[in-house]
Amino acid sequence: MKTKAPKGRFALLAASAFAAALAFAAPAAAEYPDRPVKVIVPFAAGGGVDLLARVVASELQKVNGQPFVVENRGGAGGNIGIGAVIRSPADGYTLMITSDAVVTNPGLYKPTPFDPIKDLAPITELGTTPDLITLKPDSPIKSLPQLIKESKASPEKYTYGSGAQGASPHLMMEKLQKLGGFKLLMVPFPGAGPATQAVLAGTTDMNTGSYSSTRGQIASGQLRVLFHAGPKRLPELPDVPTLEELGFPGFVAETFMAMFAPAGTDPAIIKKLSGQVLAILAQPDVRAGIERTGLAVHAEGPEALAARVAKDAAMWRSVVEEIGLTLN
Repeated sequence: MKTKAPKGRFALLAASAFAAALAFAAPAAAEYPDRPVKVIVPFAAGGGVDLLARVVASELQKVNGQPFVVENRGGAGGNIGIGAVIRSPADGYTLMITSDAVVTNPGLYKPTPFDPIKDLAPITELGTTPDLITLKPDSPIKSLPQLIKESKASPEKYTYGSGAQGASPHLMMEKLQKLGGFKLLMVPFPGAGPATQAVLAGTTDMNTGSYSSTRGQIASGQLRVLFHAGPKRLPELPDVPTLEELGFPGFVAETFMAMFAPAGTDPAIIKKLSGQVLAILAQPDVRAGIERTGLAVHAEGPEALAARVAKDAAMWRSVVEEIGLTLN
């Protein structure tokens, strides 16, 4: 006859196991990283996400004394790079810095390529930047009302490039066309950098992207902003109207950028990385440098990022259904 162990004994065993797990995790986090860390950017080099990733990776390398190597894996609107991260070992040595493609793509692609809540471990949001349309200064398109009028008369007369199909700049333009009753021809590119180069070269008439991905060309006068979808005018672009001002009330579209690890990564490592990144972004010189790229620094750690992912994934899924857009 088996004798039941006292409940107190079970509690003691559970507590001992928990303490042992903590004792094991703490040294692992303390020793992390002890070799190079890969930081995947799921877009081509040269865009806003890539530039931010290189700043953060460089600072993390200084803090940890180990290389944090940025690797660009563009394609499929970010799905190729995101998929590579999801399939990587959850050991902290493969991380990702990405745009909000992580919350737009699941509702856009069929079959759904990944679940951002189940497949990724949030580390921290990094910042936000408004979505906009840019074109060459000598473009004949001078205003959104003119673009709408001419495109209604001649659908697909004008082309626009998109560096990430399904990311918020692309969805912003698709929703705007539906609301405004006009049609442009979208040209896909593997990242913001190639999409920007296309409009500079005259291959496309205009480009949709985030402010941070094109700020350099805007500041130098190579590109002109037709409008942006932020909540209010930007101090750097006081003459550029918002979509709300142009007759689309409540139409706000911003790109957020954030850092993730594969799901199942040791929470102690997530906590360590989050703390380091928050400290890096709090440095006045780093913060000022990032904000000069057009990105408003916004970082509150893994819990806040998890909440944003859940909220924005539901919001963008609703937008995708509203405009009837699906990618394969």
